[in-house]
Amino acid sequence: MATAMEESHAVVEHGDAAHAGPEFIFGPGGWVGLAMFVFLVILIWKGVHKIIAGGLDKKIAEIRSNLDEAKQLRAEADALREEYAAKIAGAEKDAEAMLENAKAEADGIIAKAKKDTTAAVARREKMAAEKIAAAERAAVDSLRAKAAEASTAAAAALIADRHDAAADSALADKVIADI
Repeated sequence: MATAMEESHAVVEHGDAAHAGPEFIFGPGGWVGLAMFVFLVILIWKGVHKIIAGGLDKKIAEIRSNLDEAKQLRAEADALREEYAAKIAGAEKDAEAMLENAKAEADGIIAKAKKDTTAAVARREKMAAEKIAAAERAAVDSLRAKAAEASTAAAAALIADRHDAAADSALADKVIADI
C-alpha cells in the first residue's frame, strides 16, 4: 500500500509540475486569457473605447445642460417670486388705502344721512305745524261761519217775530231815503 500512495503523491507532484510549465499557457485558462486579450485588442482597435467615452461625454453634456437649465429656471422662479411678493405687498397697501377710503366715505355718508335726516325731520315738523295751523284756521273759520249762520238765523227769527208790515214799510222808507 505504501507504493500506491507514493505513486499518487508522485502523480500529484508531477501534475503540479505540469501546470507550472508550458502546458499552463496552452491549457484551458491560458486559452481563455488569450481570447480575452484578443477581444480587448479588437475592441481597442475598432475604437469602442472612443464610442463609450463619446457616449459618456454626451451624457455629461446633457446633464450639464440640464443643470444649467435648472439654474436658469431657478433664477427665473426666484425673480418671479420676488416680483409677486412685491405685487402682494403693493396689493396689501392698495387694499389698506381702499379700506381707509371706504371708511372715510362711509363716515361721510353717515354724516350726510344724519344731516339729511335732521333736515327731513325739521321739514316734516314744519309741515305738520303748518297743517295743524291750517286745520285750526279752518276750524275757527268753520265755527265763525256756523256762528254767523246761527246768529243770522236767530236775527231773522227775531226780526220775523218782532217786525210787522208797518215796521217793514217804515224801515224800507228809511233805507230809500238814505239812498
